[in-house]
This record gives sequence, C-alpha cells and structure tokens, in this order.
Amino acid sequence: MPGEVIDRPNPKPLPSNLDDNILSLAVTLEKVKLDKSEYDGLQNFRRAANYIAASMIFLQDNVLLERDLSFDDIKPRLLGHWGTCPGLTLVYSHLNLLATKHKQDIIYVVGPGHGAPAILASLWLEGSLGKFYPEYGTNKEGLHKLITKFSTPSGFPSHINAETPGAIHEGGELGYALAVSFGAIMDKPDLIVACIVGDGEAESGPRATAWHACKYIDPAESGAVIPIVHVNGFKISERTIYGCMDNKEMAALFTGYGYKPRFVEELDDIDSDLGASMEWALSEIKSIQQAARSGNPILKPRWPVIILRTPKGWTGPQKVHGKFIEGSFNAHQVPLMKAKSDKEELSQLQQWLSSYHPDQLFADDGSLHNTITSIIPKEDAKKFGQQIDTYGSHEILDLPDWRKFGVRKGDQASCMQVCGQLLDQIFQDNPHSIRLFSPDELVSNKLDAVFNHTTRNFQWDEFANARGGRVIEILSEHMCQGFMQGYTLTGRTALFPSYESFLGIVHTMMVQYSKFNKMARETTWRKDISSINYIETSTWTRQEHNGFSHQNPSFIGAVLNLKPNAARVYLPPDANTFLSTLSHCLRSKNYVNLMVGSKQPQPVFLTTEEAESHCRAGASVWKFASTDSGLDPDVVLVGIGAEITFEVIEAAAWLRKNVPSARVRVVNVTDLLVLEHEGDHPHALTSTDFDALFTADRPIHFNYHGYPNELKGLLFGRPRLERVSVEAYGEEGSTTTPLDMMIVNRVSRWHVAEAAVKGAAVRNERVRLDMHETLSGIRHELQKTKAYIMANGKDPDDAYDTPDFEGGGSTHREVGYAD
Repeated sequence: MPGEVIDRPNPKPLPSNLDDNILSLAVTLEKVKLDKSEYDGLQNFRRAANYIAASMIFLQDNVLLERDLSFDDIKPRLLGHWGTCPGLTLVYSHLNLLATKHKQDIIYVVGPGHGAPAILASLWLEGSLGKFYPEYGTNKEGLHKLITKFSTPSGFPSHINAETPGAIHEGGELGYALAVSFGAIMDKPDLIVACIVGDGEAESGPRATAWHACKYIDPAESGAVIPIVHVNGFKISERTIYGCMDNKEMAALFTGYGYKPRFVEELDDIDSDLGASMEWALSEIKSIQQAARSGNPILKPRWPVIILRTPKGWTGPQKVHGKFIEGSFNAHQVPLMKAKSDKEELSQLQQWLSSYHPDQLFADDGSLHNTITSIIPKEDAKKFGQQIDTYGSHEILDLPDWRKFGVRKGDQASCMQVCGQLLDQIFQDNPHSIRLFSPDELVSNKLDAVFNHTTRNFQWDEFANARGGRVIEILSEHMCQGFMQGYTLTGRTALFPSYESFLGIVHTMMVQYSKFNKMARETTWRKDISSINYIETSTWTRQEHNGFSHQNPSFIGAVLNLKPNAARVYLPPDANTFLSTLSHCLRSKNYVNLMVGSKQPQPVFLTTEEAESHCRAGASVWKFASTDSGLDPDVVLVGIGAEITFEVIEAAAWLRKNVPSARVRVVNVTDLLVLEHEGDHPHALTSTDFDALFTADRPIHFNYHGYPNELKGLLFGRPRLERVSVEAYGEEGSTTTPLDMMIVNRVSRWHVAEAAVKGAAVRNERVRLDMHETLSGIRHELQKTKAYIMANGKDPDDAYDTPDFEGGGSTHREVGYAD
C-alpha cells in the first residue's frame, strides 16, 4: 500500500488554535554550551553508532569501507529499520554522558524495539556485547561479525530481545515500554530508567494509559523514569498523531498527564539542547526524591518529560529516485532497497556510509578513537548493557509456612480469603521485594486481607499516598502486566489477580513476555527470575450475576500454548490446595503461573497434609468420594476446577445413593499439565502413572473448567481415547443462577451422573439393566431443578449442601453471590 505523498521533508505540524500562553507550561532553559571534549565525544560516538547501525542493514563484507562498495558487499536480504536509529543513538550518547558525570545507574528501555541496530551498535562501542559474547569483541573481527551477521540466522535479530544486553523489554509489539519502565524502578530508589517512546507506538492504547504511571510512584521508596518522546513525525507510511501536534498541544497534553514538558528541537545545536535537558531532568528528579525522603513530599509532583523532535532517518540519504527519504516515512525501514542491484543506489549507499568518516572513528584493527570512549562510563557496572538489575539481581522471597493459614478439613472457606491472609504475612516479611498489581478488583475478589498491614499505593490520592503500600490497583490490565514485567525482570516478585474473563486483555503481552523469557533462558548470562503469577478468580462459574460478558476462561488456553518449560496452569479445588499452590508459585522461577480458583466459600476437602501431597502429585484419587476407595471402578469421574469438581462430588454422592451397584472412582486434577502426553511437558504423567490413576481401559469422564478443546488437546496422543468423554465450558451463559450456569454448560451433577451411568454400563450388567430407567430419573431431576430456578429466580436451598459419604448427613452451605 503506497504511503501518503508529501511535498517537503520533515513537515511541521499545523498551528493549533490554543492560546500562546500555554507555551509557558513548557520548560525553558538557559543555553549552555558543552565542553569541546564532551561535544566531540557525543558527536563521534553517534557517528560511529550510526555508521555501524546502517552498515548492519546492508553489508556482508567490506565493513570498514577499505575499498569502494560492490554488489558483492551487499547482503542478499536487506532487513532492519533505519528510521528510528539516529534518534536512539542520539539519546544513548547523552545518557552515557549523564551516567558518566553523575555516576548514575541508568537502564535504557527502548519502545521502538525495531531499532535494534542502533542499540546493538552502541552496546558494541561500550564493550558490553564483547563481555557477554566474546566473539563480538571491540576489534575488527567483532565488528565484522556484528555487521555481517545481523538479521541472519547466525546473528542478532532485527528487534531488541533478551539476547540484547541491558534489555528488559521485548521489542516487537508496541505500547508497553513505559509501563515496564515504571515497574522496574519500583522499590529501586537509586535507579533511573530512561524510556524512549516512539511517536508511532504513542498511538497505542496501553501507551496512552501508561502516562499515568508516574502517579503510582512514591519517590521516597522508588527510583524514577525519564520519558523521552521521540517525535520523528512518521510511521511506516503516514504521519503520526504527535507529529501533527504543535508544541502548545503537546505542552497541554503532558501537563495534564502530570509532567513538566521540555522540548528539544534545536537541530543546529542538538547536543547543547539535549545535554542541558538531560541535566535538568535529573535535577528535577533529585529534588522530588529529596523532598519525599526528608519527610516533606511534594504532593502531585510534576515529573520531567523530554519531547525530542528530530527528522526520521536523520543523517541518512535525503532523496532516492526523486523521493524524500530523510524526514519522511520512506526512511522507516531500508532506504535503499535495491542497493544490491541498482548502481545508483549502491553509489548513494557508498556516499551515505562515507559521510560518517569511519576512517576517523576506527583504527585498522577495529579499535575505537579515544573521543568515542570518553563519554562511556569507565565502570563496567554503570554501562547500560551491564546494569546488574537487567540480568542478575533476583531477590528470593522469605515465605512463611503456608500450612499455618490452612483450614480444617470439612469446613468451608473462600480460597481467596485465606490466600489474602497468606499474602498479608508475605508482604510483612518482604516489604520491598513483592508487589501486587490488580485492576481495582481486590475487594470484589475477596483478597482484601492483604490490606491488614499494607495499603494501596496511589500517590495522587490523599488517602493512599506516601504510605509504602504494596498494592497498586489501576483499571488497566495492560498497566498491571507492564508493571509486573518490569518489576519481575529487575529481580523482584509480582502477583496479578484478576477477574477471569478480563485476563485475556493481556494475552499478547503475556506471550511477548514469554518470548523474552524463553530467549533469556537460552543465554548463558541471564540469571533466574521469579515466575510471573496470575490469579484468575471471579470465574465464569460464579459470574452468573454479571452475565455472558464476564464468562470467559480463554486465558487458560493462552498459557497452554506457551513452551512446555514455561507454562504452568493450576486449578486448586479448595482453600488448602490453593494455599499450597500459591506458596509453590511464589517460590518458582522462570515460569508463567496461572492459578484458577473460587472466591466464594467452598468445602475444604483435604487436610493441609493431604493438600500438599495432592498438589505435589498434581492429581490423585479422592478415595472418600469413590466406591471402595476407588478400587476396581466401572467408571472414572474427573473434576478439574473448584466449582466443577463440586459437581463431580455431588454426582458421586447421588450415584452412591441411587445407583449403589455402580463402582465409581473420583479423581481431581489440580495441575492441568499432568494430562499432557508423556514427554510433551515436564509435569506430564508417564503412561504407567496415567493408567494407574485413570485405569487402563475403563471409561473416563472429564468435567473441566475451561474450553473442551484445551483438554482434548492435552490428552491427544494418549492411547485408548475412545473411552474418554469431556464436558466443559460450552460458551453458554447469561444472567442466571450458579447452578443454572452448570446446567446450560452441561457440567452439572446431573450431566456428570448421566455420563457415569453410561460409562459404568459398559462392563457392569446391573447398571446396564436399569440404565434407561436411571437416565430417565436423572433427566427428570434436572428438568425439575431447571423449572424451580425459572419459577423462583434462585437455586434450590440445598443445591450446595456438601454431601457426607459417611452417612452423617450433608452440610448446608450458602452459595454466596459475587460482587
């Protein structure tokens, strides 16, 4: 699709109708000239980085231009994004100078992740690539490998990823860098994250919300982010929104967000302009932090933001075949796409690369001119590629014994309420290394016990600011995910509880994070990190009051699609098993943990010891609900999910009373991935173990919380699957009652009982003899219950009484209604 036609490069935005006085909101600074040594260092670093970045896109040989370029020197496939690179190297050079002058710890987070050539070039110049990858040493051989192997199967990819030293953000999907940056500085009081935000990604929804992240930063306990909005004016084939907003509009926008905007746009002396702005931003941050740390916090502080206007593809070709390149969308990717076959384009490439004067920057052996290294921090730990927080600062939690919070077997308890009590203790024991990020649902999800000894952390709220709260609630799942990623990747532990139906909002963010973590595990130098932990509650089984929109368990499938060494999905059936699971997940490393559970009171089926054993195994026979403790069954009934398992228990009790000749084994699965085909997942049951648990040849009926195809996919490859039946969430729902939700999705006790009778009849003659009559009775009970619900608008009073298999009578339970 052709891009829009422009009649001049780097077009300015049309003037707005806002009052000129609005410009007083922007910060003006006295112009201060840089020292010549600083100026030379910045210029030469940038020339070298831009030369390398451009060469990485094009060259497969002759990397120092020791002779004129030929077609043979050009790669067969030209891959990469040039347009954003000059802005990224400009900022990198100035952050280097800032870190050197102030001995400041800085992480550089890059929103335009496709600008990998700029970052890799800068990392090579500072020696960080050579530290982690000796074959990329700061010499001619290392430079040749960096340039010639970029975007090939044996080199670095075209986007920033976990193989990139210093990176804590996957550079593919746009919109998340700012939230990740703010998560990274939480509880790191001395850390600065400089986050460059591209004006293209600034159009994304997550990025728009992320500007509010500064309102959740307590400067007494956390570091700070310097957002740098890089307005180069163009996306792939069109101008950007920010590129069409004048300074008055931008100043009004960012002032409203809570920032002090500083415009950097003096192209003739960009280094003095940006250098002074960097110094100003750091000074503003230190002032805000000093006030907070001296006990006199500034209420609603206005944090610095730098708005950098430079041409897209700056220093690249100005025109190619009559089309504008520099200062237009044509610079976005590869400006000279025919350089391998077109003499004119090859000549332009020669002129372009020569304009950086590589002979003045690199010696014959590839070593660097002294002025390039003068602005780079001398201490390795201060170099952006070697910041320890980006790859090796994991803090292990001090976790209490979860069994202290256990509930007596036979009682009733909300999984979320008891987990809230455990988390309350964990927050007390780990005041600076664990946080909880939630979309304003903690009270509704019955996790409010976490507030017994901590608070929310919302700095713009007079009732929540400056209190060191461990909880951030913001109605943006993207923000919660971004905060969690940044906090986790810099060594800490985070938890993200949510309504089940809305976790899917962050599906692709979770996948992007998992890609980053997969590649991190394949490096030799990135250390372990805590797992990211999701709690999925207010599930479809108890969202009958909110209706169809709140009934969606699809996030389970999203996690199941991850690599086996990352995916972990747990559906604990009661409070004690959920406590055990939560404790395990908070101890685990490098996984994506999804815990699915109920917030309403549920029967406690297992003691703490039984729960621990059950969770360790991932699945077990529930002997108390089985015939003869599960020996020699006619049929195996499997519950996966809290409310779903209760329906299995109800069915087993009904069968024991009404079909006593049927021999039933009840199994609960709490670790979903034990069902995976042997060898396909580390937790997968061996064929021997699978047959021991589910028998080798008896009918098996699964009652499952998620979508049926998820379970069928896990079981695929297991032998004798013709004996398996599956009922699960069938995408049926409305505003109705809890029991009716089970009925319409065919996972109710009657549907389980019907499947059990049909299965048992295969080998049990007595069951088969009465099967028609028995099934007729089951269907009659179902219809009678359905009619009662329709007539009374509620479930029968005894619908959730807990059955007693010992003959002592059932225990009444109020079903409770979700908030």
